[in-house]
Amino acid sequence: MNLFDLILLLVIVVTSILFWRFRAMAEVANKHLSDYCERQNLQLLSVARIKTKIGSYRGKLDIHSEFAFEFSGNGEDSYSGVLTMVGLKTLDLYTPAYRID
Repeated sequence: MNLFDLILLLVIVVTSILFWRFRAMAEVANKHLSDYCERQNLQLLSVARIKTKIGSYRGKLDIHSEFAFEFSGNGEDSYSGVLTMVGLKTLDLYTPAYRID
């Protein structure tokens, strides 16, 4: 095994770890938003990751992500909100004022 093989193996391992971390974050975001919409009697329409970066939070290096989601309060209108996460922890959930019937 030479240096190139070692670097290639390291890149593959790091890429795999990041992929699984991103998937876990997306699943937690989906679950959190589904639960939130169910509690508020809203219909969750879609969820998408809009921003991802690596940064520190409370002295710990982790992945910061923002998810945009669309929901409906009455089944006719669509509104957009933003969920902010650090790692698997939800920091903020923003929803605009919406109409319900």
